[in-house]
Amino acid sequence: MEARELLNVLSVAAWLKDTTRHSYTEKGRHESVAEHSWMMTLMAFFMRDEFPDVDMEKVIAMCIIHDLGECFTGDIPSFDKSEADEENEEKLLEQWVATLPAPYAEKMQALYKEMEQRETTEAKLYKAIDSLEAVIQHNAADLSTWIPLEYDLNLTYADDKVEFSEYLKRLREEIRDDTKKKIANR
Repeated sequence: MEARELLNVLSVAAWLKDTTRHSYTEKGRHESVAEHSWMMTLMAFFMRDEFPDVDMEKVIAMCIIHDLGECFTGDIPSFDKSEADEENEEKLLEQWVATLPAPYAEKMQALYKEMEQRETTEAKLYKAIDSLEAVIQHNAADLSTWIPLEYDLNLTYADDKVEFSEYLKRLREEIRDDTKKKIANR
């Protein structure tokens, strides 16, 4: 990628540093979308040994790019996101990706298609990590930042995403235990 093109791409992606999510950090400020993507990527890096037959470079790439559409729409929590919101985000993202140099646009389009279809283990793992990271982040935040529906949601969110892996099911149980302890100590 040419130097100027790279700088242009990074200037758009950097918007995610200032795009806040519904969740809060442990110290009480809104988490950015970029921070969420970074933590997901770190999770994937440390899960390599648990998934020796999985292309973790691909999973890491999916984690890095998965929320780039929020550069254009901002973050809408999953429990508030409508089908129209999803379609708009997808359309704006597709328009931007189409402006990238051919090999990068093609690679990203293929990854987004695989992520959407969620048939490969890589796509299933990325999606599980995405959902689990959100629950982990909520557990790190102070309970005063939770809205009422999150007390139940934090106990069930991502259950369906981890069903394909014994390791992820165990991880989900550990996270659920943390949620129960947090709620019990309020």
